Amino acid sequence: MPWPKYPVIYEINTWVWLQELTRRFQFQVTLETVPAEEWDRLGALGVDAVWLMGVWERSPEGTLIARQLPGLLAEYQKALPDFTLQDIVGSPYCIRQYYVDSRLGGTTGLAVAREKLAQHGLLLLLDFVPNHVALDHPWVLQHPEYFIQGSHDDLRASSSEFFEAGGQVIACGRDPHFPPWTDTAQLNAFSTGLRQAASATLRSIAGQCDGVRCDMAMLLINRIFEGTWKERAGKCPTTEYWHEVILAVRRQFPDFLFIAEAYWDLEWDLQQQGFDYCYDKRLYDRLVHDTADNVRLHLLAAPDYQGRLLRFIENHDEPRAAAAFVGAQSRAAALIIGTLPGARLFHEGQLEGRRTQLPVQLGRRPIEPEDKELQAFYFRLFKLIHGTVFHDGEWQLCERGGWPDNQSYLNLVPWCWKYLEERFLIVANLSASSVQGRVRLPWPELSGRSWHLIDLFSGEVYLRNGNELHNPGLYAGLGPWGFHFLRFEA
Repeated sequence: MPWPKYPVIYEINTWVWLQELTRRFQFQVTLETVPAEEWDRLGALGVDAVWLMGVWERSPEGTLIARQLPGLLAEYQKALPDFTLQDIVGSPYCIRQYYVDSRLGGTTGLAVAREKLAQHGLLLLLDFVPNHVALDHPWVLQHPEYFIQGSHDDLRASSSEFFEAGGQVIACGRDPHFPPWTDTAQLNAFSTGLRQAASATLRSIAGQCDGVRCDMAMLLINRIFEGTWKERAGKCPTTEYWHEVILAVRRQFPDFLFIAEAYWDLEWDLQQQGFDYCYDKRLYDRLVHDTADNVRLHLLAAPDYQGRLLRFIENHDEPRAAAAFVGAQSRAAALIIGTLPGARLFHEGQLEGRRTQLPVQLGRRPIEPEDKELQAFYFRLFKLIHGTVFHDGEWQLCERGGWPDNQSYLNLVPWCWKYLEERFLIVANLSASSVQGRVRLPWPELSGRSWHLIDLFSGEVYLRNGNELHNPGLYAGLGPWGFHFLRFEA
C-alpha cells in the first residue's frame, strides 16, 4: 500500500492506549488482542497512517533511573498526581533492544496490529532512535567500538556524562544544548561498524512497518556530530550517516518512509540526505508565538521544500494544543496544519481536547473530560482533507490585500487547492480581533462565470462573480480566529 503524497498521521502512545483499553474491556489487551471495534474506530477517523509510538523493549536499567530522578518525579507529580512507581514504565526512547516489548504483545502482536491496520487502509509508522541506546543494550558490552568513548579520568571528572561498562568508559547520550541523558549510551555516528549495524536494524524495522520517525535526526548530520563530539568521534566520514543508512534500507524496501524529528533550521539538509518529511517546528513556534504575517512569510518557501515538511500543533514532545492555544485559536491552528502541503501529524487526545502533557516514562494518564464540540470539529476536518485534492492536488498561497485605513487584512492567511475540476479556498484569521480584507484567487479560468462558494464548516453558500474573485478579490470578513473552508462550484 503506497504512501500518499501528503499523508495524515495519527500518533498513539502505545503503552497508555493499551492500558486504557485493558481497563475499558476488562481483560489484558495487547497489540495482538485489541478489540475489532477499536480498529474500526481508527479506520473511521479518515487518517492515512498510525504511528504506534513506543513499541520497542524498554530498558530495565533506564526504568530504574526514571523512578529515581527528582526532576522527573516532579514532572510525574504534575501530570499524574496519584502516580505510583508501577506507573513509571520507562522511556520509549531508552531502548534496550529493537524487539517489540513483550508486555505490549511482542513481535507477533505487532504483526497482527499491522495486518488489522492494513485491513482498514492504514499504514504503520514506528520509532527509530539513531543517537543513543539504553545503558543495558547488548551493543554496550558486545561492541563498545560503536560508542563515543572516554577515559577513567573523564569518568572521575564527570560521572553524569560518562559511565563504565565491561571496563570501558562510554559517554552518555546527549543533545549539545542540554545536559546528558544519563540513562543512555552515546552512539558514534562516524563509526563504520555502527553505520552498518544501524542499517541492519533499520532493515529489520522496515520488515515490520511502513515507515519510521527518526528521533532527533539532526544530531547525526556530520558537521553537527563533529561539533558536538570533536576528536572523540574520530575522523569525519566523507558520506553522511543518513545518506548511507537510508540508501541501505531503500535497496531492499524502496517505498519505506523516513520522517525526521528536526530542529535548528536543518530541515533542508535532512531532506537532501534522503528524508521524505521533516518536522516543521518553525511553523509550530510561529503559530504559538508569532504574527499572521510571519506565518505567511514562512509559507513563501519553495513548494518542493514545503511539500516535504511535517506540520503539527501537538505531539508527545510539545504541550497539548488545547493548553498551548486559547479557545478558538486551536481550531484555526488545526485547520492550518491540516490543509497545508506536506505530512500532517495529529496526536491521540488532541481531538478530545486533552490538556495534560504526559511524560513519556508514564504508562498511565489522568482522566480528563472530552470536548465533544472540538472532537466534532476534528472529525469534520479529517473527513474534508481525506479527499484526493488534499493528498495529491496543487497548493498555492493566495495574495491578500486591504485598504489604507484598514490594515487588519495582514492577519489573514489564505491559500487554495486545485485538483482537476475541484477547487478549495482556505482563509484563516490568525488574530484575536476581527479582520476584513480581499483574497485574490490565482485561477484566471474563474472569470466570465458565476460561482457558488460553499463553506463546508458553517454551511453558508455565497454567490460570487468570477471576475471579482480574480481581481480585486473575494471579500473576507472574519471574527477572532475565524476561518472559511470554501468549495467552489460553477
